[in-house]
Amino acid sequence: MKGTTPQGTRDEQEAARWVRGMFGRIAPRYDLANHLLSGNLDRLWRRHTVKRVRDILERPGARVLDICCGTGDLALALQRGGRAHVLASDFCHPMLEAASRKLPGGLLFEADALRLPVRDASLDLITVAFGFRNLANYDAGLREMRRVLRAGGTAAILEFSQPGNSLFAALYNFYSRRVLPKIGGLITGAPDAYRYLPESIQKFPDAPGLADSMRRAGFTRVSFERLTGGSVALHLGRV
Repeated sequence: MKGTTPQGTRDEQEAARWVRGMFGRIAPRYDLANHLLSGNLDRLWRRHTVKRVRDILERPGARVLDICCGTGDLALALQRGGRAHVLASDFCHPMLEAASRKLPGGLLFEADALRLPVRDASLDLITVAFGFRNLANYDAGLREMRRVLRAGGTAAILEFSQPGNSLFAALYNFYSRRVLPKIGGLITGAPDAYRYLPESIQKFPDAPGLADSMRRAGFTRVSFERLTGGSVALHLGRV
């Protein structure tokens, strides 16, 4: 695995700058676009993720970090799902501003997911929802996630994937390439962002490939679950 490669970028630094700028432009209408374009399935996917890690969330004193938190929807769901201490980070300031309105009093901080200002082995759970695909270096991202987890800790990666059924895959690809960019562009005023989305999904490893990369990064008991016909996958790995 390498990392995201937006059109026109030549290296990891340019890719990261492009992604940061793109999310900054769409932040004001990001939630509306997400809910509309997914038919509100994004809410169900996040709730499912919370359900899968609820045993950690219910531990008093457990420390949780949601990276690439965007506008904070998963962090909010994690916070509501138990008694754990939930933190959230993103490297796009406008996204963090939006998240702060949902998480008053929550601990949010601006940070690159490849260089987290977090001590080694200090977290019980680290999560990322639809942000891992945008990292400039996937292997480095996995190593960083593993670094901050203590023994027995869990990583949860919720990300778009490729459907296995050929008919559903054809319909999904038509929607993501022809319909989604037009609607997303109209809502946010940034059509390039929603042209990037299907391109980034096509370039991203499939579910078994991401699971293999997690194992190479040192995660154990790695598993994945396909959701909504395989268009989304939830990966879990232990340290």
